[in-house]
Amino acid sequence: MPRNYGLDILRILSICGVVAIHVFGLRVGAEPKAGRGWWAAVAIDIGFIWVVPVFVMISGALLLGSRQVLEAPAAFYRKRALRLVPALIFWNAVYLVGVRIWMRHEHLTTARMLQLIYDSSVFTQLYFLWLILGLYAIAPLLATFITARDGHRAVLTAGSLLAVTVLAYMVPGILAHFGISRPIPLNVFTFWLPYVGYFAAGYALRKVRLRGLPLAAAAVVTAALVVFTVWHFGHPGVLALADQLVSTSYLGVGVALTAIGVFVVGLSVSEFIKVPRRAGALLVALSNASFGVFLVHLVIFETIRLNVPAVLEARSFTAIAGAYMVTLAASFAVSWLASKVPLLRRVF
Repeated sequence: MPRNYGLDILRILSICGVVAIHVFGLRVGAEPKAGRGWWAAVAIDIGFIWVVPVFVMISGALLLGSRQVLEAPAAFYRKRALRLVPALIFWNAVYLVGVRIWMRHEHLTTARMLQLIYDSSVFTQLYFLWLILGLYAIAPLLATFITARDGHRAVLTAGSLLAVTVLAYMVPGILAHFGISRPIPLNVFTFWLPYVGYFAAGYALRKVRLRGLPLAAAAVVTAALVVFTVWHFGHPGVLALADQLVSTSYLGVGVALTAIGVFVVGLSVSEFIKVPRRAGALLVALSNASFGVFLVHLVIFETIRLNVPAVLEARSFTAIAGAYMVTLAASFAVSWLASKVPLLRRVF
């Protein structure tokens, strides 16, 4: 049976978006927060806000229906532990010691290091390792439940979990309107919880394919959601009600709908793409390298940021765009080369 490259394409687009968020986000957070350069950075940064939910949905689509998860959970746990635990230890050490202490010259006490680890905030992207570890832990249980009957159970489960999560993360915004601060803290043991709905949704929607008018309508709505999210981020206070109800976060209702739209539209459009064999091999190689890109790209970008004044100042869109291209290309190259070295392969 020919391979469907839809998930590979989505994974490649998502990792390009992750790198974009982390690189262009530097310009978004810097002054002046105005002008074409700043708005271009916002459009790229916030325009890719769906990438982490889609990554989780891809994992759900691949794992929750797999025979190993359902029939041999012990083998599944062993395989995933051998893949994830070495990377978890290695990259936390790299960013804690290599980046924070050696490159940034931060003075970290034992208490501060323990706090960073417990809060899964050793570095920007490393929370995802704890997130995916938790989802792997519950995968056999969740798969057994949602695959026990027809697809309706999977859809209802994913919808219910996403609805509860979105509501839970909407309430703090409403309470803030009344001067009540109720953030939802997460740590290494709980980071996975808000993403179970996305995980289940990936499985529930993995076979949905739209055509014709429904596909066009879904694409337009998804694009409109992206445009609104970018505009909303750049105009805080203009729509007070939206500020309270529609947060620009991975767990906001707008982002959840956008992620679902990107997932379904992306897989549907991929059905019309005829991929030649050589191009398919390249797509698979890039897709397989995405995990390593996720892990290594901020080491590369931090090296650029600390040594290129225009990037460090974060005022020039051109400099940031150049840093993005170099970071992305170098990250894919490093990840691909590491996959050829047996020892390095275990942490990439």
